[in-house]
Amino acid sequence: MPETTFDPVPVISDELQLPRNAVAAVVKLFADGNTVPFIARYRKEATGGLDEVAIRGIEERFQYLGELDDRRRAITTSIDEQGKLTDELRAALEACTTKAALEDLYLPYKPKRRTRATIAREKGLEPLAERILAQPGDGDPEKEAASFVDADKGVESIEDALAGAGDIVAEALAETASIREFARDAFAREGVLLTKAVPDKTEEPTKFETYYDYREPIAAMPSHRYLAIRRGEREGVLRVTVELEPESVVGRIEREAGYDESSPFAPQLRKAADDAFRRLIAPAVTNDVRAEAKVRSDESAVEVFAENLRHLLLAAPLGGRTVIGVDPGLRTGCKCAVVDASGKFVEHRTVYLTRGAQATQSAEEDLVELVQAHRPFAIAVGNGTGGREAEAFARRAMKRAGLEVIVAQVNESGASIYSASDLAREEFPDLDLTVRGAISIARRLQDPLAELVKIDPKSIGVGQYQHDVHPSLLKRKLGDVVESCVHHVGVELTTASAPLLGRVSGIGPKLATQIVKHRESSDGFSSRADLLSVSGLGPKAFEQAAGFLRLREGSHPLDASAVHPERYELVERMASDRGIALADLVGNASVVDAIDIGQYVDDTVGELTLRDIVDELKKPGRDPRDTFEPPQFRDDVTVPEDLEPGMELEGVVTNVTDFGAFVDIGVHQDGLVHISQLADRFVKSPSDVVKAGDRIKVRVLEVDLERRRISLTAKKAAAAGEGQAKRGGKKPTAAASRGAGSSRRSGSAPGNAKGKGKRKGKPPAERGGGRKDEARQNEGSYADKLAALQKKFNRP
Repeated sequence: MPETTFDPVPVISDELQLPRNAVAAVVKLFADGNTVPFIARYRKEATGGLDEVAIRGIEERFQYLGELDDRRRAITTSIDEQGKLTDELRAALEACTTKAALEDLYLPYKPKRRTRATIAREKGLEPLAERILAQPGDGDPEKEAASFVDADKGVESIEDALAGAGDIVAEALAETASIREFARDAFAREGVLLTKAVPDKTEEPTKFETYYDYREPIAAMPSHRYLAIRRGEREGVLRVTVELEPESVVGRIEREAGYDESSPFAPQLRKAADDAFRRLIAPAVTNDVRAEAKVRSDESAVEVFAENLRHLLLAAPLGGRTVIGVDPGLRTGCKCAVVDASGKFVEHRTVYLTRGAQATQSAEEDLVELVQAHRPFAIAVGNGTGGREAEAFARRAMKRAGLEVIVAQVNESGASIYSASDLAREEFPDLDLTVRGAISIARRLQDPLAELVKIDPKSIGVGQYQHDVHPSLLKRKLGDVVESCVHHVGVELTTASAPLLGRVSGIGPKLATQIVKHRESSDGFSSRADLLSVSGLGPKAFEQAAGFLRLREGSHPLDASAVHPERYELVERMASDRGIALADLVGNASVVDAIDIGQYVDDTVGELTLRDIVDELKKPGRDPRDTFEPPQFRDDVTVPEDLEPGMELEGVVTNVTDFGAFVDIGVHQDGLVHISQLADRFVKSPSDVVKAGDRIKVRVLEVDLERRRISLTAKKAAAAGEGQAKRGGKKPTAAASRGAGSSRRSGSAPGNAKGKGKRKGKPPAERGGGRKDEARQNEGSYADKLAALQKKFNRP
């Protein structure tokens, strides 16, 4: 067989609406071993400035079309070996742009198990089937069928002969590519998905009650609903079918087959067409349509997960400051671990909060002693079981001791997985799991990105049905997000862990380990160029990685910036042209603004790259993430039982899904703000209003203690008395029955729907709504407190 001449570039260019030369450049750069982040950042002239999203789109389509072409070759070879490859069929195969279309063409030639049609052919009934398909204007079906009756062949009667011939016709129709494509489209456009409950599985309440008797067009079904139904089916609670009125499809099959009402064989063809649809086409196409719906739902769910993960990874870092991490525990005690400004573990203690007043007093003394010894900037408390109690304890201890230390809750999702991992055991072989968890919690406050890259992203818990989507799709997409975030922020070469370095373009896990070993066995790195002395790190890896690695104290002024070493000479020329030292150019915005980039354009560097260089010279190595500001939860609300309808709270968005947003309000159980309750206007997608990490003001609508469900609203114009509390069969409290106006905190500052980390309105002391905690009233805002501490420590 001759090699294919298939060129994916035109197809990708047309599909993605991108310039053909840019697509070709990206494909060539991939072939030369370049990564997506490197191409997007440092090869803009070649790609015409395509961003990372476009480049990843090209990468995905290139991979798909490559797989498609491999399959095309295999199919073409198989048909040719059967001696059935015609020029027309070859052209049809070459024209296919989807795997489904390719498989439809291959179906009649595909080796298959024995079917009813196969058996009928073995009985010699194919000539009769051909008469039915020919739809002649004369003849007598029964008389012609009589000549095929042969008991030795298993054809006992005229009816048997006509039935067998009908099976051959039905299979031929079902394997016609145009018919199959039309049927698939019809099911996808007009099919209705129906669900029924399995009786013996629904004797007790389940989370699938909505779908016990449910129907919806499959084309309109949102991804979260389809995945929920799939889960119910997999757990044996639901039976699922896709239905379609057969008339329109059967009629199309008849027309494709050349049905002629005047032919004596017309009834046989009509019967075969109906059989082809019901027995062969409908089940197969239904599976195809459901598989396609699953793919769409998977992609949508993965996009939701990816967007949440991106915001979580890019959450504002506290930065290089000493932190005490607290892994809360009621029975086993709270593990308190001190982590220095570089993230290095220093010391740990265990304090007990539930063993009586004397133990609590001792615990307070231990924590104060630990704080006085290490002078941390903050105490990070995990938000797991006992987290609110530990947070309140730490605040109380700091106030009584007169110590100015920020106490902040930290989302600890996945921390237990990290603490039990090989990586954690290797780093802290002599420490208990919970102590490792406390270290991870402290580091998460310092730099969420650097710590979260150590955990499998799907364990972080910000997805939508992430356990139901295709694992490889989820892994690839989340890997892309982590990679994107790491390169967006940059990595400090002198302190980065091996898992973080392993995410950098061109490095990978093995080389990252070598870098860390080299750093620990030598004097570290004084410049980016020192990387070339690492065993196994060659020029290509250096080219891909160097621009994303930072050396804040490097010997070269540009080592702390995103300027690639390949452009150092160019920047040095810029400084020389202005008669100043390179160090005096870097960070000098007024001088940089005066640079005429046009005079530096040549065959190797263009205006796009020069603009990036100039922007970086103004603010070299600037962290693009927001400034850290911790959330503020109410001290009098720590468990779901404390909640009342109408109560106003401040919360942190932990997860955004297609149907709403989950919000942490400090009670160990996230509440749901349904999409209909996210704003006072119509919201098409929750991600248009909020993102993971946003701080928003919410009001309690309903508390269902039996099912551990909390319903919230973010609407500002909600009516008084909305919602009814469900408390395991108990009646609502008096406060609950008074409605929204009875909230114990009626004057909270308005939330910021876009979540930029800025709270407006009155400070806590002025919006307490009659609260008795005077210390809390005089505490001032976290923003003011953070500013005061930063000034005291002379830190930006």
